[in-house]
Amino acid sequence: MDIEYKDNASYTIDEMINLYRRSTLGERRPLDRPDIFEKMRDCANLVITAWDGDKLVGIARSFTDFGYVTYLADLAVDAAYQKKGIGKRLVEETRVRLEPTCKIVLLAAPKANEYYPRIGFSHNPRAWVLKGEIAFTSD
Repeated sequence: MDIEYKDNASYTIDEMINLYRRSTLGERRPLDRPDIFEKMRDCANLVITAWDGDKLVGIARSFTDFGYVTYLADLAVDAAYQKKGIGKRLVEETRVRLEPTCKIVLLAAPKANEYYPRIGFSHNPRAWVLKGEIAFTSD
């Protein structure tokens, strides 16, 4: 299998949604909201994609300052292409675009929780999430 990895590749919202649908990440993303996917595509500042010919088979979508921290918002690989090293390579392709001082942080999808330690991530129990539909409260 000859997978090509690209940064800043052009792809449609339909291609993106179809990839997420074919991956386990689709269970946790708003597949029925192309407007949100358009923002997801257009606002991330580091995106690496994996291609099998003209088929989008993987994506690593990140927000980064390139020197201190990168938030890897999505790592999605088509289920038919999983366990072939594509996810690991997407993370490696992300890392080579960062300064050596830059760490990668992510929130693992439940089905991928056991994957990340195998490729070098360490667990950090101090993550917090404020969902968009939850009102902000103060002391």
